[in-house]
Amino acid sequence: MAKYLVQASYTAEGLKGLQKDGASARVQAVRNAAETLGGKCEAVYWTFGEQDAVVIFDLPTTVEMAALAFAVSASGLIHTKTTQLITANEVDSALKKTVNFRPPGR
Repeated sequence: MAKYLVQASYTAEGLKGLQKDGASARVQAVRNAAETLGGKCEAVYWTFGEQDAVVIFDLPTTVEMAALAFAVSASGLIHTKTTQLITANEVDSALKKTVNFRPPGR
């Protein structure tokens, strides 16, 4: 399973829907969506500032995350930014790889 951080901001119409449904109902809807894709929603937090919420998903592959992102974007009510999260062990494994890379101009 892969972990993803999704930063979400609502449109004005999306915020009206949030007010109508309530935050707890939205959290349940997000959890249900993740479960239909064979994953889970680990956390949902509401935020101040540029983003209205952050969500952490644990999904089988990037295909499921893409499916979820497309469904959310297609609603037209929420804008998202998705970041794949990696563990310390994954970073350590990546750092041990040899990469034949030449920086520009060198």
